[in-house]
Amino acid sequence: MEKFFKIKERGSNVKTEIIAGLTTFMAMSYILMVNPGMFADLSKDGGFFGAVFIATALSAIVGTVLIGLLANLPLAQASGMGLNAFFVYTVCFGLGFSYANALLFVLVDGLVFILLTITGLRKIIFEAVPKRVRKIIPAGIGLFIAFIGFQDAKLVVDDGATLVKLASFNVLSKDFSWAATMPLVVTIITVLAIAVLSKKNVKGAIILSIIGGAALYYILGYATVDGFKVAIDTLNPLKAFKDFGRLSFGKVFTEGFDFSAYLANHSKSSLVINFITTALAFCMVDMFDTMGTLYGACRAGDMLVKNEEGDDVVPNLNEAMLADAVATCTGAVCGTSTVTTYVEASAGTAVGGKTGLAALVTAAMFTIAMFLSPVAALIPACAYAAALIYVGVLMMGCVKDIQWNNPSVAIPSFLTLVMMAFTYNISYGIAFGLLSHCVIKVFTGKIKEVKIGTWVITLLFVAMFILTH
Repeated sequence: MEKFFKIKERGSNVKTEIIAGLTTFMAMSYILMVNPGMFADLSKDGGFFGAVFIATALSAIVGTVLIGLLANLPLAQASGMGLNAFFVYTVCFGLGFSYANALLFVLVDGLVFILLTITGLRKIIFEAVPKRVRKIIPAGIGLFIAFIGFQDAKLVVDDGATLVKLASFNVLSKDFSWAATMPLVVTIITVLAIAVLSKKNVKGAIILSIIGGAALYYILGYATVDGFKVAIDTLNPLKAFKDFGRLSFGKVFTEGFDFSAYLANHSKSSLVINFITTALAFCMVDMFDTMGTLYGACRAGDMLVKNEEGDDVVPNLNEAMLADAVATCTGAVCGTSTVTTYVEASAGTAVGGKTGLAALVTAAMFTIAMFLSPVAALIPACAYAAALIYVGVLMMGCVKDIQWNNPSVAIPSFLTLVMMAFTYNISYGIAFGLLSHCVIKVFTGKIKEVKIGTWVITLLFVAMFILTH
């Protein structure tokens, strides 16, 4: 083990690697509650939560083991925040594709990612998207995720005049209901708890706050709400495995190629364009997210190495990207959205994790967690919505790197940022960012600065707007 992972060579030891692996798991284990909670909206079958819970855990295990063994990095992978929301709320609810159809998009994303990594074409695609758009994508996704969190918590509700509004806290209103207001209070308290614990550098601040928020919800519910009840499906952890085999595993192959329901209300040209642009959006976001997270996590652990040009780069980058791509394919087969490297792994590298042994420890914890689905199912939306809101906060940091006083940079960046949340669609944000970038370059006499790849991707998105809306 020492020889394989080069533990001493990297200035670490087995104890430190184990602690790092446990720390990473604590920091990112909230995904086991948040992801199934999102996907449960896609089906009225009570077993869908358990099915996606197992799919989330399995894909996290595969991705984390691969990045540990192939790249020897102390990182971890799971269904990506933002991409899971894009899958559920945009591709399925917004565009009208089925759960299995969306899994096919994810599988295509993974296969393309593998091809780009093996052939080295990844760099060409990466550079085809202007830096000003690439930089702001995480913030746009963060805003999108936070918006969904506010909606899941019912803090933000529908409004006929302004589309959205704040839920009422007016205790003097004749329509006031403590049963409806109590969960809102729990969400606010949970978000603040995450912030306080994070500020105090408490390991696993998000998961601990979610558990605390759930406990508060049940305490307040039973103590202050008349007729409060908890709907418990089953406490048998093996039922989730049965639901997994019945509802999610392999659906990409058995039902993913059936677009009859979509074609009942859309044209074939709409299907083709939406298929290409949606798969492209999955792939681009996955790529940018993974590369940015790999760099950030390795920098946090002082693990970056110098390349031939003297630049700081991620060690074993291609192997890490390949692990990510294979894990995404695995996720599609299992029944969950795109798998990507988690920035929360920085918590593990920050406590000294240097090798893939830490990743294997994290994967072992996900394996144990697979048998805790009944516990995860008890977490109410008002508790896990707080995680969505806080992760949105974490992803906003990149806005400081944008030259907001430069209109040619600010406009594409701003449109990318806000259109993701305002249109409930990540790909629309990317489309508006690319289109505005190209238009500004053309009319400021800098058309030669626009790469051919940028034109191709932009025109695909323009075709999406023309043919599908």
